[in-house]
Amino acid sequence: MDRSTKERVVVELQEKIKDLRLAILANYRNLTVEKMTALRNALRKTNTNLMVVKNTLLRIASKDTNFHELEEYFKGPLTIALSHDDVVEPTKLLVDFAKKNAELEIKAGMLTGKILSKEQIIVLAELPGREVLLGKLLSVLVGVHRVLVSVLSGVPRSLVCVLDAYRAKKESGN
Repeated sequence: MDRSTKERVVVELQEKIKDLRLAILANYRNLTVEKMTALRNALRKTNTNLMVVKNTLLRIASKDTNFHELEEYFKGPLTIALSHDDVVEPTKLLVDFAKKNAELEIKAGMLTGKILSKEQIIVLAELPGREVLLGKLLSVLVGVHRVLVSVLSGVPRSLVCVLDAYRAKKESGN
């Protein structure tokens, strides 16, 4: 790779890591091309880029960003998953893929500027997806309205019951 290509790669990489939401570093030693392609295609569906980058270029690109805090992990054959959107789905994909393929070893990650250990990434993967969380929030919001309507309708219902009991008492002659 000539110097101009390296400079272009560094600039592109710097732009990608500048305002990312999630980055996961993984060692991909002995991973076949077919498996790597399958992982890339799966991650592409979640708007996540999977890149293989030289460690020295990554070190240079991360100098003026929060990403430089991960510099201790820039060793060996390294792949980076970068996401600017959802953070749970790509994490689930990577963790599931790593469980099925021992060749992929998750090292560390970064979530909106904070370093994540391998264990924290696994916990993040266990969270429900965005749609599930939105559905739960919606059910809570609807439940509040349902309870409020039930409570507010209790007063007129009680009044009607009292009036009906009074009517029944008058009809019985007491």
